[in-house]
Formats: sequence, structure tokens, C-alpha cells
Amino acid sequence: MDADWTESEFCFLASFNVTILARYSDKLASSPYIFVNNLYIRLVIDFDFSTDAKPQKGSILISEPFLADDYFSRSVIYLCDHNENGSFGFVLNKYVETSLTDSIEGFPTIDFKVSLGGPVDTSNLYYIHSFGESLENAYPIDQGLYIGGDFEDMKSIVTKIPGKAKEVRFFIGYSGWEEGQLEAEMKEKSWIVLNNVPSSVIMNTEQESLWNDLMQRMGGKFELMSKFPVNPSDN
Repeated sequence: MDADWTESEFCFLASFNVTILARYSDKLASSPYIFVNNLYIRLVIDFDFSTDAKPQKGSILISEPFLADDYFSRSVIYLCDHNENGSFGFVLNKYVETSLTDSIEGFPTIDFKVSLGGPVDTSNLYYIHSFGESLENAYPIDQGLYIGGDFEDMKSIVTKIPGKAKEVRFFIGYSGWEEGQLEAEMKEKSWIVLNNVPSSVIMNTEQESLWNDLMQRMGGKFELMSKFPVNPSDN
């Protein structure tokens, strides 16, 4: 038990001051009590962000609020595959300033918003879409979404019917896990799993605060933690 908490710090804590909660999250996780003015105060704040949902193809992974990782902090990942051999997917809420029209010869002059899908294979472009098997070699994911397929056919579709551009989403690089790696991170409670997320959410590149929005939808402690700053000193 810790005896180095001041009364003012406890008052802030009692009112869910985000700086104090984040600063002492390790203490709160290791002990349900604090010591203030010769009294032991029991805390009932739950820092366990795990859910009963299990990762599967088509799942959404939400990084837990205090994940100390420069790349995956406050990230939302769409899992395109998950099996005994490993997993891979794309970060949905990180973007990169680039023009596909300038980078790819013959690409239609459509202003696609490109996401930074992950730290693996960042020299390659990937895409998910709802064109189905009309693209040869497209691989089904979930809820009518596919990954890959014939690139020239995809370009032809969005060139002939510009409105179809909203049915494809591009990523540079991807996020990957080797056999057992994601399961180990799940045991460490690094990720919150959501299943059956509508494809409209996954394909929406205009949703700037996706991590916060999904946490708030879950309600309770998840909604509370969505209001925490990334850096507690910013509060």
C-alpha cells in the first residue's frame, strides 16, 4: 500500500481527474487501496479492459488506453485474417499524405485518402473493397468486404464509375502477428476486441476520432477512458 499520496491528489482522483488516474494506473492495478490522512481508502476503479470477445477474421482490435507503443497507441485495427498460423490486418485510423494518382501510372484522378496500415511491408499498397468476386483473386474477409484482387480491374471500375471509389480503401503496409503472438498480447490485455462491426465503419475514412468513438460506444469504463489524454501531462 502506498502512503505517499497527498490529500489534494486523492481529491482529484475521487473526481476522476485524468492526470492522476493515468499517472498512478500502475499503482491502482497492483493495489485496491490508497492511504490518505491515516485512512486506507478502497478503490473500485477497474483497469481491466478485456472483453469476452475473441479475435477472428473480420474483428476490430482497439488498443487499450495505456498501451505504451509509439506506433499502435490509440490505434484501431481491422483483422483481415486470423488463424493458428498468425494474423494480419490494417490500422484504420492513421493516415499518410500521398497521392495515388501521382504515384501510380494510369491511376484515376480520384482523391483517395490513404491509410498507414502498419509497420510491415510499407513499400507495398494494399486495398480492401466491397466489389466481391468481380475482382479476380479477391479474398473474402467478412460482411461483404474483400482484400486484394486484380488491380487493373479495380482501377477500371473506379474510373468508369467514380461513385464506386467509396467502396475501396487503400493502405500502405500492414500489421502482422506471427503464430501465437496476438494471443500473447491478448493475455497481456493490450487489445480490446469488437466483433460484428458494420462495414460502413470500417470503410469510413472521414471518421477522424475512430478510437474515441468506438470506446464511447462500448459505454461504462470504456467511455470514461476515451476521455483520457494520450499524454496525461496535457491535462
